[in-house]
Amino acid sequence: MLKVLSFLKPYRIAVAIALVLTLTELAVELVQPLFMAKIIDEGILQKDLSVVIKWGSIMLVFSLISFASGVLNSFYAAHASQSFGFDIRRSLFEKVQSFSFANFNLFPASSLITRMTNDITQVQNTLFMSLRIMLRAPLLIIGGLIMAFYVNVKMALILSIVVPFLFIFLKWIMGIGGVLFKMVQEKLDSVNGVMRETLTGIRLIKAFVRRNHETERFTQANGDLKDQTVKALRLMEVTMPVLLIIMNLSILGVLWYGSIQVNSSEIKVGEVVAIVNYATRISGAFSIFSFIIMAFSRARASSNRIVEVLQAKVDLTDEEDADSSLFIREGRVEFKNVSFQYPGTDSSALENISISVEAGQTVAILGATGSGKTSLFQLIPRLYDVNEGEVLIDGINVREMKMENLRRKIGFVPQEALLFTGTVEENIAWGKENACQDEIKEVAKNAQIYETIETFPNKFETRLGQKGVNLSGGQKQRLSIARALVRKPKILLLDDSTSALDMRTEAKLLEALKSYTCTTFIITQKISTAMEADLILLLEEGKLLAEGTHETLLDESPLYKEIVRSQMREERRNYA
Repeated sequence: MLKVLSFLKPYRIAVAIALVLTLTELAVELVQPLFMAKIIDEGILQKDLSVVIKWGSIMLVFSLISFASGVLNSFYAAHASQSFGFDIRRSLFEKVQSFSFANFNLFPASSLITRMTNDITQVQNTLFMSLRIMLRAPLLIIGGLIMAFYVNVKMALILSIVVPFLFIFLKWIMGIGGVLFKMVQEKLDSVNGVMRETLTGIRLIKAFVRRNHETERFTQANGDLKDQTVKALRLMEVTMPVLLIIMNLSILGVLWYGSIQVNSSEIKVGEVVAIVNYATRISGAFSIFSFIIMAFSRARASSNRIVEVLQAKVDLTDEEDADSSLFIREGRVEFKNVSFQYPGTDSSALENISISVEAGQTVAILGATGSGKTSLFQLIPRLYDVNEGEVLIDGINVREMKMENLRRKIGFVPQEALLFTGTVEENIAWGKENACQDEIKEVAKNAQIYETIETFPNKFETRLGQKGVNLSGGQKQRLSIARALVRKPKILLLDDSTSALDMRTEAKLLEALKSYTCTTFIITQKISTAMEADLILLLEEGKLLAEGTHETLLDESPLYKEIVRSQMREERRNYA
C-alpha cells in the first residue's frame, strides 16, 4: 500500500489543501452542537430571542464556510486522485512494456488488463473518497468524543467505553474483507480472460458452432465472480447493524443518565442535547464505516495486486557493462554451443547448437513442430537469454549490446501476423517512426502487397480492424513483412511468415529480399523456399541434425531426403 501511496508525492500540496478543507468542515460540524447548547440554555429556556438570533446567525455563517470548504475540497480531491491514477497507470504500463516473456507467463494478459483498469480505478476512487468524506468519519468520531468530554466528562465516559471496542471490531472486519476482495479481483481476472479469448476467437467459435460451450464457460466464470462478491459484501453488510445497535444503546445510556443529572440540576439541558448530538454524529460516522471498510478492503487488495506488477523482477535486462556504442553493422550471426530451456520447464528447447552465418546470407530452418525453430529465432534479438553458450552478432556477444541497439537493426515477423488498429500506412510505418511515404510504398512493393493495397477503397489510408481482421491471412503476412522491411534491418527473421502465400508470390518476395543487404532467417516447411537459401538448418527435438545447401543435404541427410520426397508426392497428388 505504501508503494502505491508514494505516487501521491507530486500532489502533496493538493492533498494538504484538501485535508485542511476537510478539517475545516469537520471543525464546523464539531462546534455546531455547542452553539445549539447555547441557544437552548441561554436563549430558549431563558426566553431571550436576541441570543437565539445571535447564535443562530453564527451557525449560519459557519455553515456557509463549511459549504465553501466542501466545494473546494471536491476540486482538490479530484485533481489529486485523478492525477494519482494517471501516474500509476502509466508506470504500470511502462513496467509491463519492460517485461520479458517469462514475466508474461506469471501475469496473464487478462490479469494485467484488470490491474491496469479496475484495480487502479478502485484505488483512485478510494483516495478521492478518503480526501472527500472517508477521513471525516474517524476524525469525527475522535473529535466528537473529545468534545463530549469537554461538555461533560461523566456522560462522555459512556461513549469512551463503546468507541474503542467498535474500532477493534472494524479492524478485524477490514482484515477479513481484504482477503475476500482479493479473491473477488482474481475472479474478475477469470471473467476478463474468458471474454478476451471469446472475442478474439469469435470467428472460430462460429465456425465450430461452439457458442453454447463458450456461453457456459462465461456463465461459470461470471457465476464464480458473483458468488465471491456476494460473500464479501455480506460480511461488509453485517457490520452496519452491529455498529448501529451498539451506538443506539450507548445513546439510550446517555439519555438515561442525562435525565438523572438534569433532574438533580447537576447538568444543563443544553449540555445533554450537545452530548446526544455528538453521540448521534458518532453513530452516523460509524454507520458509513461499512462502506468505508468495503472501499478500503477492495483498495487494499487492488493496491497489493498493482504492487505485485510494479515490483516484479524483470529477468531480462541490459547487462551493467553493456556498451551503448555497439550496434549491428554487418549482420554476421554465430551460435557457439548454445543450449536453452524455457523458464519453469525441465526439458531443453535447444541443445548444443553451433552454427555460423555470414552477413547477407539467407538461412532456411526446417523441422517438425516443437523442434526448436522459433526458440532459436528468439535468442537472436535476445527475447530470451541462453542457458549455456553464446550468441554472437558481428563477433560480439548479444549480452554486451544494449537491447535497444540490438533490436533496432533486426526485423522480426512472428508466426502469427499481428496488426494494429489504424491505417495500412500506419501499420507499415509502425516499424520505423520517421518512415516517409516513398519508403512505405517501396517496402509494400517488395513485400508483394502494393498492388493489393491499391485495390482497397482508400488505398494506404484504409483502416484496419483489430489484429487486421478485415484482411486475409496472406495479406496480413505481407503487411507484417513490409513493416519489418521498412526498418532496413541488418538481420531479418521470418517465422513461418510466408505459409499463407502461394508459390508464385513467395518466389517474387524472396527475389525482392535479395536487394536488401541483410542476413535473412526463414522458418519454413516448404522445400521450394529452402532450395533458394544459402544455408539450410535441419532441427529435431532441439538438436541440429544437419546443415548445408539443398544439394549437400540431399546427399548427406536421410531425413531431409525423405522430407523432399514427401513434399514432391504431395505436389504430384495436388496436380493430378
